[in-house]
Amino acid sequence: MGELANCSRCGKVYVKTIRDFCQDCYKEEEKAFRKVYAFLKERKNREATVPEIVEGTNVEEELITKFIREGRLRPSEFPKLNYPCERCLEPIQTGRYCLKCINELKKDLEIHENQAENKKEQKNIYVAFNKNRK
Repeated sequence: MGELANCSRCGKVYVKTIRDFCQDCYKEEEKAFRKVYAFLKERKNREATVPEIVEGTNVEEELITKFIREGRLRPSEFPKLNYPCERCLEPIQTGRYCLKCINELKKDLEIHENQAENKKEQKNIYVAFNKNRK
């Protein structure tokens, strides 16, 4: 059974199940999705960019981006759909980061892992001191 929670969008109290927002906000989001999808299904709008979709439907860019990230709107069907990389804001069509940022993050992780290994090796070194030595 669900627990009581406040809707992350409108603040209304609701019984939380699988979503972080209430049924009313869910219906509103679905209505916005149908509006965006209907807009994109029109032949003249198939190659619309996100700003053009916002202008044509009055649906927030964040919501359109969410639909793309969730896979509800596919760039394979609508080729100019993209959203900004979370790190550098370059336009991407899948995931959270562009390839450049992914490679930089991988390099940073490798450097961190190497540093951690070096510290681990240094911890295993024992030094004996002779206090009575003159």
